[in-house]
Parts: sequence; structure tokens; C-alpha cells
Amino acid sequence: MRVDPNFVTNLSGALDQSQSVEASLTAQLSSGLRVTSLADDPVAAAQASMIGSEIAQQDNYVQTASSDSSMLQVTDSTLGEVVTQLTSALTLAVQGSNGTLNAANLSTIAQQLTGIRDQVLSLANTSYQGNYLFAGSQGSTKPFTLDTSTSPATVSYVGDTNVQYVTTPAGQKIQVNLPGSAIFGTGSAGVLGALNQLIVDFSSGTAGPTSVADTSVVTTALGQLSDQRSILDSSLSRLQATSTYAQTEEAQLKVQQSTLVASDTATVATQLNSAEVQNQALMSVMSALGKNDLFDYLQ
Repeated sequence: MRVDPNFVTNLSGALDQSQSVEASLTAQLSSGLRVTSLADDPVAAAQASMIGSEIAQQDNYVQTASSDSSMLQVTDSTLGEVVTQLTSALTLAVQGSNGTLNAANLSTIAQQLTGIRDQVLSLANTSYQGNYLFAGSQGSTKPFTLDTSTSPATVSYVGDTNVQYVTTPAGQKIQVNLPGSAIFGTGSAGVLGALNQLIVDFSSGTAGPTSVADTSVVTTALGQLSDQRSILDSSLSRLQATSTYAQTEEAQLKVQQSTLVASDTATVATQLNSAEVQNQALMSVMSALGKNDLFDYLQ
């Protein structure tokens, strides 16, 4: 009988391959993953990588939207307080202009308006997490400064007019700030300028000839502020809606990615059982060869 000279070598190679298959299947069963490297399945690995990039994009937007939403909520609350202060200022200005108050009363109104002016100035310089809300893109710069050496006092805006946006994964742009000049205005036509003028109107103990006109300026400024505030309210709603959508997309992408790389547990368990049986059979043959002369199998 002719003997295959490569019999033992082939048998050893088969055993090595069987053990490799068994180890691979065991790893799959343990990790639940069919693809752990490019070599396992180049196409699936590439697709999983692309989906991973999409997941990262969605997650990054969700984090950004959360941060910007918090900032917009603080901004909206701040503007709400400004509205309250300006409403009080208008009430005082109307009272002071009706011609029925004496000098002491008008002086008191001037003092109250000064307190309101200072409060509005403080609100206009509100910061959130180290950045001034109403400085445009100059977040590290206090946007408004007050000079009381003049009469009326003057307020300067040192921020910029840059409007900032966040871009959704779908490419939509959502406005996330309001420059201070757009909300509070500048010069005598702005909120703070009009308040400074009203203070002068009543500080002399008589209602100044421009008090009615200055009151009208505050009324107009209040309306403009409310319009600008509605822009941020809309942005906040859009941020929250798109963030929720991004979270849903992220969850769906994770399912897709998992499907690409996950192993079929039942199938892998069956394959592993077969591999173990084959491996045991090969081990038995190798063990027998170690105890007997090869020619015993050729008789």
C-alpha cells in the first residue's frame, strides 16, 4: 500500500485550522460580535465605520443643542426680567408726565428710574458659563459700559453685531444669539439711552419737555426687544425638536451598526459545537499516532 508522505503534516495543519476556527467562534460567542477588524469582513467593517461617523455627528449635535438650549433658556429668562423692568419704567414715566406730581415725587421717580437703568444695564451684561450673552461674538468682553460724567449719562456698546448659528446634521442653521445692539439699541434711541434721558427729565423736580417723547422711545424699544426675544424662543423650540430627532436617528444608526457586526448566537453555537467535535476527532488521531507506528495503519 502506498503511504502519503504528507499525511502527518496535513493532519497537523488540519488540527491547527480546526483550533483556529474554534477559537474564533468562541470569541464571537463571548463578545457577540462577528466583525472586530477589517479582515473579518471588509465590506461590513467599512459600512460600520461609516455609520459610526454618522453616529458621532448626531451625538455631537445632541450635545451642542443641549448646551445651546440651556444658554437660550438663560437668555430668555434674562430678557423676561428686562421686560419687567422696562414695564415698570414706563409706568413711572407716565405718572411723571401727567402733570399732577410735585417736585419731591418727580425726584423719587428719577431715583427709581436710575435703579431700573442700573438693573437693565446689569442684565444686558449677563454672562453664562464665562461668556457674555449679548456681546455678539465677543463673548469675553462686557458689552455695555456706563459713563455718568455726562448729562444725560451715556452707555456704550463694545460688543459686535455678529449673529451666531448652530448647524443641524441635516444642514439647517439655527440662530443661537442676539447681539446686544439688536436688543437694547445704541445711543439715545436705545433702551438704556432712553432711560438715561428719562432720568434727566424728572431729576430737576419738573417734568422735562421731552419726557413724553422719551417715554415713547422706551415703548418702541420694548416692542423691538419683544420681537427679538421671539426669535430666540423660535430657535429654542427648533433646537429641542431637532435634538430629539437626532437622538432618534442615533438610536436607529446604532441598531444598523450592531446588525452589521453582530454575530448570530444560535448559528455560532452550532458551528462551535461542530468545530469542537472535529477538533476532538483530530486530537484523537494525533494521539493515536503518537502511540503506534504509522505502518500499523497500513497492514
